[in-house]
Amino acid sequence: MPAGPAPATSAAERHASWLELFFDLVVVVAVAQLAHQLEGEPTVRDAGLFVVLFYAVWSVWTSFTLYANVAATKTRTRAMLVAMFGIAVMAAAIPEAAGDRGEAFAIAYVCCRWLGMLSWRRTGQLLFSWPAAQAGAGFVPWVVSIWVQPPARYWLWTAGVVLDIAISVYQGSRGPELLARMRRSPSRRGQSRQLAPASVDVTHLGERLGLFIIIVLGEAVAQVVLAAAEVDWTRPLFIAALAGFGLLVCLWWLTLEYGALAVPRFGEHRIEAWLGLPAHFLLTMAITSVAAGLGMLAEDPSEPLSLASRWALCGGLALYFLTTTVVGFLTGAPKGWLYGRVLPATVACALLGALGWSLEARWLALALVAVAVWQVRYARRHNVESAGSSPA
Repeated sequence: MPAGPAPATSAAERHASWLELFFDLVVVVAVAQLAHQLEGEPTVRDAGLFVVLFYAVWSVWTSFTLYANVAATKTRTRAMLVAMFGIAVMAAAIPEAAGDRGEAFAIAYVCCRWLGMLSWRRTGQLLFSWPAAQAGAGFVPWVVSIWVQPPARYWLWTAGVVLDIAISVYQGSRGPELLARMRRSPSRRGQSRQLAPASVDVTHLGERLGLFIIIVLGEAVAQVVLAAAEVDWTRPLFIAALAGFGLLVCLWWLTLEYGALAVPRFGEHRIEAWLGLPAHFLLTMAITSVAAGLGMLAEDPSEPLSLASRWALCGGLALYFLTTTVVGFLTGAPKGWLYGRVLPATVACALLGALGWSLEARWLALALVAVAVWQVRYARRHNVESAGSSPA
């Protein structure tokens, strides 16, 4: 990452602490709540609200994950535990975020972001590669939304998400230039002596982002199991459940083979934070959507899925492959993988979502598994040199 010097190679490899793993537990609940938002017959407004709420949870988790990464042994346990409680409040408010608990969700989010800003300030370091982890203009619309009623509140939330991502991508891509300019500016010379560029442990961050993906995959497994437990066990259900589980195994395999962003890379090429973190947000959100679709898959596997359910499943997988396509294109991934595998997979999933209205749910699931296996076969046949669990 361009955030600072890489850790010394002689240092002991760092892994997630018990505090960080405990912190992740509340995210498990939040992801489950978010997946439930796409069940039934969600409208376009429901889908948009799902995106905004997912970003809110993800952004708080990312802010404190990066804080713990940089602070290391100086991480303040109290700050992490308070943030954990804040995410728990957000998770509890998700089912009614479009109604009576929208204000509570916004207040909890604002408090978590404010606590994150204070925690980062104590480190004395600036994270140029992803400014939204410390502060950002996207924080302001959320503050204003506390006193605004729907539907204007939802537009303020959307504006906050757009500002967060857009400004962080723009400033993150110019991180080294901004750092050099800050050091040359006479008016900020005193600040440059006090604040240092944050040094990110890339291996540790890769592990943390990978664990978040495991969390959303776990929710998808839970959706399949819980749905199967509530219906009669028939041959169509067995086929649908087997296909759903196979699809999740494929997604897990791609993460294991290529790293947390599921994009093959060669040599020492690294994906910068300003590109890797938005991609991680989209990938995890896509898998959560797939989880919701798999939950509805088992309800009646011998009948076609409804339009909303079909798009939750097919659209989620299409977004997953589209994200890897864009990241692969921008980072110089192998052309054979890019144009012969992942781009056709994106198109295939989108077509199944648009034209699969007559397919029984079990056959639709099998078609999606075939698309995912097509990606796995590339990894196995070509033995691509990947970056392990590191996304950056």
